[in-house]
Amino acid sequence: MRVARLTKSQMTKKLYIETVGCQMNVLDSELVVASLRKHDYELTDNTGDADTILFNTCSVRQHAEDKIYSALGRLKHAKQSQPHKIIGVLGCMAQKDQRLIFERAPYVDLIVGPGQLHQVPDLIKGIEAGSGQQMEVSLGRKDGSRDSIERSHESFDPLRDPAMRPTPFQAYVRIQIGCDKFCTYCIVPSVRGPEQSRPPQHILSEARQLADEGCKELILLGQTVNSYRFRDAAVASGQETRMSDLLYALHEIEGIERIKFITNYPKDMTDDLLEAVRDLPKCAKYLHVPIQSASDRILQRMKRGYTVAEYLVMMDRIREWLPDAAVTSDFIVGFCGETEEDFQLTCDLLREQRFKNSFIFKYSERPGTKGAEQYLDDVPEEVKKRRNNELLAIQNQVSEEDNQLFLGRDVQVLIEGPSKASLKLQESGRQQESGRQQVSGKGGSGKGESGQGESGPGAPANPESGSRETGNHGTGNHGIGQQDAESQQLQLTGRTMCDRIVVFDGNRRQIGQTLPVTIYDANAHTLFGTVVTQHIGPELFSLSG
Repeated sequence: MRVARLTKSQMTKKLYIETVGCQMNVLDSELVVASLRKHDYELTDNTGDADTILFNTCSVRQHAEDKIYSALGRLKHAKQSQPHKIIGVLGCMAQKDQRLIFERAPYVDLIVGPGQLHQVPDLIKGIEAGSGQQMEVSLGRKDGSRDSIERSHESFDPLRDPAMRPTPFQAYVRIQIGCDKFCTYCIVPSVRGPEQSRPPQHILSEARQLADEGCKELILLGQTVNSYRFRDAAVASGQETRMSDLLYALHEIEGIERIKFITNYPKDMTDDLLEAVRDLPKCAKYLHVPIQSASDRILQRMKRGYTVAEYLVMMDRIREWLPDAAVTSDFIVGFCGETEEDFQLTCDLLREQRFKNSFIFKYSERPGTKGAEQYLDDVPEEVKKRRNNELLAIQNQVSEEDNQLFLGRDVQVLIEGPSKASLKLQESGRQQESGRQQVSGKGGSGKGESGQGESGPGAPANPESGSRETGNHGTGNHGIGQQDAESQQLQLTGRTMCDRIVVFDGNRRQIGQTLPVTIYDANAHTLFGTVVTQHIGPELFSLSG
């Protein structure tokens, strides 16, 4: 009797994963993919091909949730015709909405909160075995002792997957999870759990692994990353590791060239941390420190824990320690009760403080937050939009004026990959090639039509910010040899030590290198430059007879 054996391709299952939200979510998706690869999954960017479809979600704004529910709705008929497909919702929306997701989309199989992502492979196995819908979420903030709630939110970070990173040379490293600040507009403390700092030895081990894999830049993540404090209960003295201590230790890892950390909390910006950033050459001179509003009345309503005067004192200390540092911020416009006077205070502060850039959001009421319970969302939507646009215009003007100061200067740029324009050109070339193949192939329509695929996790949303596809080189070079493709000129993008985006013409061999670039033009968002070339020779040699 002949026994049929499955080939590797027949055994491999396909995974589609789409990520919405912050850098924490991007890292979470990387870890989920790494764990599922160990169970014979490979990535696909097409939901039609996928055996398992996962959405890693965000709950910070209503728009992010609406986007996920719309995506789930589009899968309803696919699930009916292919009931074996597994559809899962992961992350913050899963933790917040829980069984509501099953009620709104009963064809969803899997709901997993951010603290339970390590269970995803086993939960999928259970569904495949016929166990029905599965849900694993962490305890709520009032559902037990702090210790038990913390344990239910513990994250997992040992498995990494380079294909899911912003680029092969950059990696996120979680040093802290959760948040205890309880700002009234924010759902994060409820969905991410209590603030916990990871043991430094775990962080250092992960960083060494990343360096061994070729990573050159670490981006340390935490909801309030500079609040990092780890006290070792196993040591009698209760030795404490501060954020600054962690930076000194990471700085010693060979192969790591740059270290960034986001997002900072204003009241925890200590002098020892600023001193470390100043003295450690690998630390980026870049700090993201949200203020949210320049009205003390609004800050008090938001429960931010500081006044405008205290924030400005912190800014003065930053400029004293780091005169050339780039500082960025966040703003929420249209928070409950915000008047025109409150808003103008914010506009004035932005003009005065001249942040490198700012992330500006319209207030979105989140059920389950103190803001939703205590205050009326009374600023009309059209007013929120106007204020958002006005503040954005001020920031763009400030950014462009300050970027002009870089004209003629040389900056060190870590090259991340092809620019957004280059990737669009590659995609256009692929579509044209696909059209030519359809015209010449048997059974073609003769019209050269190119089908438009679904936008999936591999689609580069903003390569200048770092997209997953920047590490997938050579995809747009049909008929070109590998050596020719490496030397082919294209526009590249990278970032300076103060986190400014730079684009310039180069070749693929330069990707991953840190090169000097001379800036010749600038706009609000980007510096444009040329690589500095060194002239060698001529030299005189004497010939001995």
